[in-house]
Amino acid sequence: MGAGHGHKLHYHGHSVVHRAPAHLKILVLLGFTVLVVATPGEWYAAFGAYLLVIAVVVGVSRVPATYLLKRSLIEVPFLAFALLLPFVAHGPRTDVLGLSVSESGLLAAWALLAKGTLGVLASLTLAATTEPHELLHGLERLRLPSQLVQIMAFMVRYLDVVTGEMQRMKVARESRGFSARDPRQWPVLARSAGALFIRSYERGERVHLAMLSRGYTGRMPRIEGRP
Repeated sequence: MGAGHGHKLHYHGHSVVHRAPAHLKILVLLGFTVLVVATPGEWYAAFGAYLLVIAVVVGVSRVPATYLLKRSLIEVPFLAFALLLPFVAHGPRTDVLGLSVSESGLLAAWALLAKGTLGVLASLTLAATTEPHELLHGLERLRLPSQLVQIMAFMVRYLDVVTGEMQRMKVARESRGFSARDPRQWPVLARSAGALFIRSYERGERVHLAMLSRGYTGRMPRIEGRP
């Protein structure tokens, strides 16, 4: 078994966590996230307990830990910001490894690191154990506005399409000898981004006209069960 059948973040499996109703998993994730964010940064044992809960859920789901860790690299920019906080924050200072850092900044960096990591891991666990169409159906059961659900559905459907288009444009540039090695090439990248936006917009117009020609009235038809 490898990655998911429906999306790159999904890991195909048949565990109890995979079979749980999507709307319940969404509610659990929301409650867990609120609880983590509301926990004071000084409650170190609580964060350890939260991490243990995630580890237990991941173990029950049989999703490999490496599968989640590789995808958690999206958090790296936020980690870099957290590492800067002890040096730029004001207030009483202390020495750590020979460096003078702010005590309040150090606590804020720890809180951001802990809460961000727990939130990312919990979200990735939900994505790995729930297929996209199940998530959308769960959001519908939670009475999320229909328009928002449709926007999310199209985003999931066409994200890979737009990414593929961007990759083809990259190959076309490189086949003509283009290489973005310094800021002088940035205008070319900016024009490519503009062209990608125009193509995506035009594709959306064509898809919308095709939907209207098939009787679309603002609501997607309800499809019960797995497709």
